[in-house]
Amino acid sequence: MIVKANGIQIHYEISGKKEGPVVVLSHSLSASLHMWDPQMAALEPRFQVLRYDTRGHGGTEVTRGAYSLEMLGEDAIGLLDALRIDTVHWIGLSMGGMIGQCLALNHARRLRSLALCDTGSVVPEESQPLWDERIAAARNQGMAALVEATMERWFTPSFWQKKSPMAVQIREQFLATSPQGYIGCAEAIRRVNYLNRLAEIKIATLIVVGEDDQGTPVAASQAMNERIQGSKLVVLPSARHLSNVEQPEAFNAALLQFLQSL
Repeated sequence: MIVKANGIQIHYEISGKKEGPVVVLSHSLSASLHMWDPQMAALEPRFQVLRYDTRGHGGTEVTRGAYSLEMLGEDAIGLLDALRIDTVHWIGLSMGGMIGQCLALNHARRLRSLALCDTGSVVPEESQPLWDERIAAARNQGMAALVEATMERWFTPSFWQKKSPMAVQIREQFLATSPQGYIGCAEAIRRVNYLNRLAEIKIATLIVVGEDDQGTPVAASQAMNERIQGSKLVVLPSARHLSNVEQPEAFNAALLQFLQSL
């Protein structure tokens, strides 16, 4: 379904328990709402599940220029307003976790809880040249120039070699992403700088990370855990960046245990 929010057309899907609490799922850079397929069977019997495509991704409108996390956060609030949803449990992975931090800091009243998965709160200065290279590759050569290195970062070799249907689908989603949408969101990600504000977050928070995540390593999750009072950290063995895809059973168990404890 499509709705106009914050000046753009946003693609979303809503499913699950009609009168249940609303859970929002926010995906990573160069993915789509289908990244969350492995979580649906676990969440839908208990919650109303809202998935959406971030600006520049999937079926959501692509706009030109650099995006900011604040812009992406306002997109999410606009979507909730358009659907007349007041408060939600926010589950975000990678970029989705950064958007979640933005909302927790700027729209705390709208969140009932926060799950920050395989994400970070700051991009160090030494990583900026990497983002320059990725943005230049997307602009000049398209997404195919980035796909193989990205799959290596997202999945352990043993998982990727199995070529499961979900892993193949993730690769196809990556290739289908608009280069302009990728670049816009990459510009937002590279400027994330919430680490020194995390102590302001008073919402119940779960932090999940794959043990072998290279893009947002365990140390980044530990730094968030130390700063968000009362937060819980879960490290999933045998998983890289897309831990929800690589270890869905363990990921879902951690998520449900957290949500049901609230």
